[in-house]
Amino acid sequence: MAPAEIANYPFTTIDANRGVAYVRVPCPCTSLAHRCGVCTDGIRYIGVHLIDVAGLVPEAHTGKGLGNQFLDHLRQADAIIQVIDASGSTDIEGNPDNPGTHDPLEEIPMLKTEMAMWLHGIIEKHWPKMQRQAQSRSFSIYTGLAEILAGLSIREEHVMEAEREAGIDLRLTAAADLIEFSKILMREAKPMIVAGNKADLASPDMLSRVKSSGAIPTSGAAELALRTAAASHLISYHPGDATFSIPDEGRLSEAQKAGLMKMKAYMDEHGGTGVQEIINRAVFELLDMIVLYPVEDETHLTDGQGRVLPDAFLMKKGSTPHDLAYQVHSDIGKGFLYAIDAKTKMRIKESAVLKDGDIIKIVSTAK
Repeated sequence: MAPAEIANYPFTTIDANRGVAYVRVPCPCTSLAHRCGVCTDGIRYIGVHLIDVAGLVPEAHTGKGLGNQFLDHLRQADAIIQVIDASGSTDIEGNPDNPGTHDPLEEIPMLKTEMAMWLHGIIEKHWPKMQRQAQSRSFSIYTGLAEILAGLSIREEHVMEAEREAGIDLRLTAAADLIEFSKILMREAKPMIVAGNKADLASPDMLSRVKSSGAIPTSGAAELALRTAAASHLISYHPGDATFSIPDEGRLSEAQKAGLMKMKAYMDEHGGTGVQEIINRAVFELLDMIVLYPVEDETHLTDGQGRVLPDAFLMKKGSTPHDLAYQVHSDIGKGFLYAIDAKTKMRIKESAVLKDGDIIKIVSTAK
């Protein structure tokens, strides 16, 4: 819903569009005696930042189509949603064409290749120095490479896992042999999911092929129309719903009714527009996140101001109460004493592994 130009020509987006989207989860208050004022009809939305980058063209890593500028925006990403035209009406360089004339599946490996070659170029530039330093036993090539790539949020464990999977020894590998390693490293550090957009315009055969590839069918146009209609109170719709309802058909024109019925038919077939599903899957499957709820009063599930379950944090699966304390505030983490599971009222260890949906009271020397 952030303002952004929408048009059917290459490089409609030059500067990256930034906005906040939301993952959708059931609010824990629906199964408890306490009701919070943060959720909507029992649905909890938790903000995530999205950066919309222009489409890449083949040879983008060489600078074609301002490729390096666009690739540089991906440094900040934890995960990537690749959007392809499931209707086949846009060629690989973004030029509009007749529906069904282009194979959208060609775009999936192209993006992975461009990203890997861009990463390879960065590594290659530093590799002679890295190889010289690797002769010293005190030098860790994993640490060195992670430091060079820290701006891409690449860590030592990513480097080690990519080396293992590539079946190479980085200390003995020439820069020219690092392309496969770069592909694996990019996949480890920037996991990707594919959205087959314009699925509502795709032929049944094309849509079947897109789904078989693992892409999630989506209709951004339908989602935008539904959000706009809901904001005008013409329909009742929550992002991620499988359908919508019309409280008063008398307020709609015949054209509006026809458009909504067309969208309803698509949603009935596919279980929704797919937009909320792709965001949820990126966060919970690719990034392996869980939702945790910190409270100050474990009996009434409130914060210091008496608000019920006001905060929800997305954290990595395997997080502990101590990790959650630091997430709330660094001072609370430093002064951590113990935690209480609000559902069981039991004290839990600082090293206990938390579960999705846990409601936790942190007891700390810090206020």
